Amino acid sequence: MIEIIGHALIPIFFVIGLGYVGGLRRSIDNHHVGELNALVMQYALPASLFVATASTPWAQMRKEETLILLLAAAMMSLYAAWYFLVRFRGASQSESSIQALTVALPNFAAAGLPIIQAVVGQAGTVHVAIAIAAGSILPSPVTLLILELAQPADGTLTTAQRLGRSIKRSLMKPIVAAPIIGTMISFIGIPLDPLIKSSLQLIGVSAGGIALFLTGLVLSSQPFKMSGTVVAGTLVANVVQPALVWGLTILLAIPTAEARIAILLAAMPSGFFGILFGINYKTQSETVGSIVIASTVLSLVTVGATIALFFPT
Repeated sequence: MIEIIGHALIPIFFVIGLGYVGGLRRSIDNHHVGELNALVMQYALPASLFVATASTPWAQMRKEETLILLLAAAMMSLYAAWYFLVRFRGASQSESSIQALTVALPNFAAAGLPIIQAVVGQAGTVHVAIAIAAGSILPSPVTLLILELAQPADGTLTTAQRLGRSIKRSLMKPIVAAPIIGTMISFIGIPLDPLIKSSLQLIGVSAGGIALFLTGLVLSSQPFKMSGTVVAGTLVANVVQPALVWGLTILLAIPTAEARIAILLAAMPSGFFGILFGINYKTQSETVGSIVIASTVLSLVTVGATIALFFPT
């Protein structure tokens, strides 16, 4: 068990560490990372998400309905709760939204994929692809919408027009549009051409590594600060979310095989989308960066406990 977790999480620390050292040594500018962020958010991650969803047969997608519902319920309820909590405590809309995304959206891609594959085998890839799509289609657009609405108002537009424009912009972001289009292709039943798939995979395979490197680069420009908010956010991400999914599986009498996959995915450490979205909208947050670090470190214990409890050898 320890070997499984180590093989999955140590590479994450390593790549984040590379970006952190690169930023500290100023071999890469850690204050102006817009171009690198654009590579991740507009090209690499959308390509990866499109291939993952478009390549999954619709029949398989239908089999994952329970997983989608469980993760969606957990992510969106925690997102809303955290957003309104920090807003009540005086945080801005932008800060609240990227904090909520960091707490509610687990790191399915970088941490979830290797751990699920190690625990349940290659068949687990589909579960992770579904989880990534759910995260990209649900909390991500909500965050983008809030960030868009938080931008300086255009006095020529009514409130309704501004809301409509913000919704349109958030849905047109490649990180959101790619998995939606991929899901539509899966539903229609159009097979993804092997040449298109291999071409997109060539850039998509770099998404996780570059995103983690960029995360380390951004973290190197700000200090790690332990605070009550960081501790609470880390516990919500690592403990409350899997516990909530566990409770839902009991309440809804979900079969054991499906339930334990959902619980393990919910136990993944905080993802890096909050950091990347913050860069796009000039809302870099020490709290968000600190939660990502603390959550990843704590996951060595919490993910191990989840595997020991639900996947006994």
